[in-house]
Amino acid sequence: MSTEVRVPTLGESVTEATVATWFKKPGDAVAVDEMLCELETDKVTVEVPSPVAGTLAEIVAEEGATVGVDALLANVSAGEGAAAAPAPAAEAPAAAAPAPSGDAVDVMVPTLGESVTEATVSTWFKAVGDNVAQDEMLCELETDKVSVEVPAPASGVLAEIIAAEGATVDATAKLAVISGGAVAAAPAAAPAPAAAPAATGGKDVENAPSANKLMAEKGIDPANVQGSGRDGRIMKEDVLKAAIAPAAAAAPAPAAAPRAPVPADDAAREERVKMTRLRQTIAKRLKDSQNTAAMLTTYNEVDMGAVMDLRKEYKDLFEKKHGVRLGFMSFFTKACCHALKEVPEVNAEIDGTDIVYKNFVHMGVAAGTPTGLVVPVIRDADSMSFAEIEKAIAEKGKRARDGKLSMAEMQGGTFTLSNGGVYGSLMSSPILNPPQSGILGMHKIQDRPMAINGQVVIRPMMYLALSYDHRIVDGKGAVTFLVRVKEALEDPRRLLMDL
Repeated sequence: MSTEVRVPTLGESVTEATVATWFKKPGDAVAVDEMLCELETDKVTVEVPSPVAGTLAEIVAEEGATVGVDALLANVSAGEGAAAAPAPAAEAPAAAAPAPSGDAVDVMVPTLGESVTEATVSTWFKAVGDNVAQDEMLCELETDKVSVEVPAPASGVLAEIIAAEGATVDATAKLAVISGGAVAAAPAAAPAPAAAPAATGGKDVENAPSANKLMAEKGIDPANVQGSGRDGRIMKEDVLKAAIAPAAAAAPAPAAAPRAPVPADDAAREERVKMTRLRQTIAKRLKDSQNTAAMLTTYNEVDMGAVMDLRKEYKDLFEKKHGVRLGFMSFFTKACCHALKEVPEVNAEIDGTDIVYKNFVHMGVAAGTPTGLVVPVIRDADSMSFAEIEKAIAEKGKRARDGKLSMAEMQGGTFTLSNGGVYGSLMSSPILNPPQSGILGMHKIQDRPMAINGQVVIRPMMYLALSYDHRIVDGKGAVTFLVRVKEALEDPRRLLMDL
């Protein structure tokens, strides 16, 4: 019996997609929910799983073809060749291990946040048969915006993994099953899968399946890979680093070779890594911002001496009283909130043919993380004290680096601060974070000679860059905003007196 594989629902207002990649070819055995191909729309990338186990009998829509919603992509012959598609290695112990006593508890996808309907299982930290404690982290999901940790809802034994690493799951999907109660049967499952000892390089730790697959593809010995996961578990990223290292060491060798083109050698030294959902979304949003807004940047410079002196004088007392360090970000946040009151269009947004003015400031603070740029939002920053702002920035910055920000914490910003100075940037033009109309770029504090009262004096200077949407903000408003920020920072007492 043949089962049709059709284009899934692509989302509101999306009517067609392009077949980007087929991961299987006709005649290949496929398992239920195993990924067959990937579709690309103008908004998202959609993975298409197999609806049944069997054999891929026919590919109807080849790579590069444009298909509509519900179009026929392929046919799978159910049953034929199902035996050739073994269950994922992580699931094998479930059948062999005696089920522990107690009720089974389903591990479901947690709330992903507003407008997020699916996620990818990036890493399992436990294998089938492992003992788990309540609230112990089982796996990590990756959405197009954040990483989400999935804790164990109960103590017991991980009896079954339903969604393996790399699988795409919707917001209501079941990820795994935990058998509660006694866990004495768990050791029986430990030896499986059979290939694990070879893949772990002698360690009694189960590596990530994606890492094992990549090591096999690249011919890398697990003993030569330093694992960064729990208990030394080898992750996919560790294999990628190990693969790059030999290539980097060998790179100087071609210098002595003839200068004739060697494209084959170049290809062998290249590495192709699929963009994460977060990186794809960052790329799309930044490009959309450039395509939509009439973006312009104006510049100024600020003498940071007064802020640095004030910070030096009160930082110890401030930290002792409030339990948080006094940094520069609270001064910039306060200065921007002050300036936004005078130039409200910088804090507004365009909705169709309307301008929506915000009578509050939800300050976005751009933060670099290992997976990409995120912008947590400090809500009602205009009504917060210096200490409250510093605490909020420190807490959200840590959560951003740990990948623990919720969707709600990154939505609703009205203006954004981006501090490239922490990386040494002297000057840049930040890109708007839509639908916002303004973003302030901060930069490195650099000692420069300045003419003050007819004298050349060395002062700690910082370039400021305000990118704004010229559709709503005129040049006068943008320059006025930047001048007000400069005035407040060069004389912080103005902030106390609302001047």
